Parts: sequence; structure tokens; C-alpha cells
Amino acid sequence: MLDLHRLSLLRELAMRGTVTEVANSLNFAPSTVSAQLARLEKEAGTTLLVSSGRKLMLTTAALGLVEHTDKMLAIMEQATAELTEAETMVAGTVRVSMFQTSALALLPGTLELLSQTHPNIRLEVSQREPEQALHDTRTGDFDIVVAEQYPAHAVAQLPDMVTTALVDDPLRLAIPNHLATQINQLTDAASLPWIMEPAPAASRHWALQQCRTAGFEPDIRYSSADLQAHVQLVEAGEAVAILPGILGGYRPPNVSWVALDTTPHRHIFFAMRHASAQHPAVAAVAAALQGHAQKAAKS
Repeated sequence: MLDLHRLSLLRELAMRGTVTEVANSLNFAPSTVSAQLARLEKEAGTTLLVSSGRKLMLTTAALGLVEHTDKMLAIMEQATAELTEAETMVAGTVRVSMFQTSALALLPGTLELLSQTHPNIRLEVSQREPEQALHDTRTGDFDIVVAEQYPAHAVAQLPDMVTTALVDDPLRLAIPNHLATQINQLTDAASLPWIMEPAPAASRHWALQQCRTAGFEPDIRYSSADLQAHVQLVEAGEAVAILPGILGGYRPPNVSWVALDTTPHRHIFFAMRHASAQHPAVAAVAAALQGHAQKAAKS
């Protein structure tokens, strides 16, 4: 009989690409992973892995096993959810990945709401870039991922994942207050210093395209993934930036806002595996996220 644990390692290899990545994600030694995969191959009685340079490629038989393993793990996760649902008290640990501004804007209120409605849920939150976090949630590193999507920059559509909209967040030009009477549209900021997120962030590519479509190449003097740094440079009068409306933090930005011609928005959503979505604790966290996001959008 095939061992589900070793089948799970084969599935991890299919998703992550290398034995080293599998070992790192599971805190195993690479030699342990290799030994377990070799044992699985003996159990299966057929070739599952072939060498291709420095990589291991999955055979057709191995890919078939991975597909069956996906189904078995989903059934087990669903069974666990149904067992938990039968209990009267909703409890457990829920692992969430959030990007910076969603954590600043949504996490405190979500925690406060959960403390009132489901105090026995333990929330573990990590900050990770949305695109990577989506893949990590599918592989089981997280139960819920909060992610963003910029206009015309669709994120990967992963199988076995369900997505739910949180809020459409307006994107506007942020300028120093002393320039409020001088800048009325994007082209008025053509000669000013800019701050953007580092490449290859979708936000940077999108903002760059807005400037180029408007007919100018922005003078990008500053680059930072920290949008609070963007706010501070604009407040100090040292740069302009295209920023989302939901930034979080302890106070609203002390900047002036200029609407863009197309009134664009970034789409903030959360995603989770179909199987885990039925777990009462995961569902409770998802509901709290939705509830607080609606309040944040209105404010």
C-alpha cells in the first residue's frame, strides 16, 4: 500500500520543483526527502522520477499519483472540517498571509472582531508578497491569503482555490500639500521626483505604464516596497507617488490627492483552498476579514 506521507512529498516536489525546496518548506534534510521518495518509488513498483540535469522530473505515473494525492488530502481536510464543525465551540489555529498595507489596514480590526465573536481562535499572520503567498496557500503553508490585483495585471488562477472579494481600493496620485494648487492631473507631475515599489512588482509596472501612457517617463529617484515610506516622502515634499486609498497606519496621510483620469482601483481579495474553506475556524476568520474590510472601505 502506498504511504500518504510519502505521496505528499511527491506532491510537494511537483509544486515546488526541487528536493531542496521541499526540504526547506518542511524542515527536513534533503537526504531525508530523497530517501522517502526512493522508498515511494519501490512501493509503486514503477519509475516516478527521472533526472534532467540537476532537476528531477516527474513521470506520467508520478503525475497521476499527485492528482490522486490532491484528492485524498482534500478529502482528509474536509473530514477534519466536518469533525470540527460538529463541536459546539469554534477554536483552532488559522494561518494567514497578508501583504503590508492589508495587514496595517485590516489586521487590527479583524483581531478585535474575532476576540469578540470567536475568542478561542488563534490567528498566526505572516507578511508575504501576494503572488508567492497564493502558491504557498495552495501548498498548505497558509489557510488564507489576502492578496491584491492591479488593473490589467491578473494574478495566477490556481486550481482547488476559492477567492472572495474584499474591497476595490481607489488608486490616486499623492502629492505634497504645497503643490495642491499646481497639480491637477498626472501630466502636471511629469518633472517631479517619483517614488515607486521595486521591480517587478505589479504596482510599479502599472504606475509606470500610467505615466508613459500620459506621455512622459517618470523620474524614479526612490524605490521601496514600504508604502509608509512613500507616504513620508510625499508628506516631506520630496516626491510624488501613485498610492492606494487603504494604507493603514495610525493616521491618514497628510497629502493631497489627485484623481486619475480612468479612476482605477486595485482589487483586494482573499483566497483559500476549497477543502479548508469549510473548517469553522477558517470560515470565522474569513467572515471577520470581510466584515472589517467593508467598514474600512467606508471610512
